[in-house]
Amino acid sequence: MIRSIFFSFLICIIASKSFAQQQYQVVAIGFYNCENFFDTLDDPNKDDIENTPTPGDYQQKLHNIATVFQKLGTDVTPDGPAIIGIAEIENDNVLKAVVAQPEIAKRNYNYVWFPTPDVRGISTAMLYNPKYFKVISAEPVRIPLETLGQTRPTRDVLHVYGVLSGDTVHILVNHWPSKAGGEARSAPGRKLAASVDKHIIDSIQATNPNAKILLMGDLNDNPTSEGVVEVLKAKADKKNLSATDIYNPWINMYKKGIGTESFQGEWNLIDQIMITGAFVKNPNDQWKYYKEEIFNKQFLTNQFGKDAGLPHRSYTITHTWDNGFSDHYPVVMYFIKKQ
Repeated sequence: MIRSIFFSFLICIIASKSFAQQQYQVVAIGFYNCENFFDTLDDPNKDDIENTPTPGDYQQKLHNIATVFQKLGTDVTPDGPAIIGIAEIENDNVLKAVVAQPEIAKRNYNYVWFPTPDVRGISTAMLYNPKYFKVISAEPVRIPLETLGQTRPTRDVLHVYGVLSGDTVHILVNHWPSKAGGEARSAPGRKLAASVDKHIIDSIQATNPNAKILLMGDLNDNPTSEGVVEVLKAKADKKNLSATDIYNPWINMYKKGIGTESFQGEWNLIDQIMITGAFVKNPNDQWKYYKEEIFNKQFLTNQFGKDAGLPHRSYTITHTWDNGFSDHYPVVMYFIKKQ
């Protein structure tokens, strides 16, 4: 048994040395649902009053979220994420404030954000480190829920196109419709959101089949849902991927009972980052998929009480400030290329 452990340890050392000798550059790309990250101002055009914090709670929330961004991915790359997709952000006031926090100010994060059609003021956004990423274009893409007979709009898909350290990439940041009203009633809205993503991806690939595309977000659906598996046709096995296929490594993780958010005692893995097969096949010898993780660190987790072991959320179920972070864990994916 001792010899077996020693042999495994030796293999790990050899693998680590081999990785280092290849002189790979590593980049991290993350996603985080920040749980009702609102400023202190009441927007008369939005139903945001329930989520409007006190000045003190807002300052603490800024610090807490900046701390997550500061630590995310640094076990693998010291600069942290080059890109962070965000859900449940209210506006650019919040984005300006959070990137200026001392925990991450030196990274000089910029952001992409558009006003949201969501009646509560909840939107998606994307932070990026200009050291690694340059924006070429960005646009919000509507999800036409009115075609399903629904009058309440949902969050747009944020589509950003740019250059990631020498390689052009597309990023789609999502926050699909919630399960309010029950699974059966709400599922068509999420399938419609998936079809909007699929249309964007198909349009890009019609021009460039080897385009590198990331689809990330709080999907309010697990990796085995119809929207992910049937509409996006995401695959769990990367061995036989084509460049135009969508790879979703979270499918296998979810089947093991691992998640990013817990509801009624059951873990869900609704926060995901998917990639096109071009990141796996790597036809241009640029950024290649390496691995992913749920960033479920101890400091983000409740240690006591009935919620022990769950994400330490900002607010309790009765909407009382609890000095936490979010009811979701962040996810992060790593990519490598030879120096």
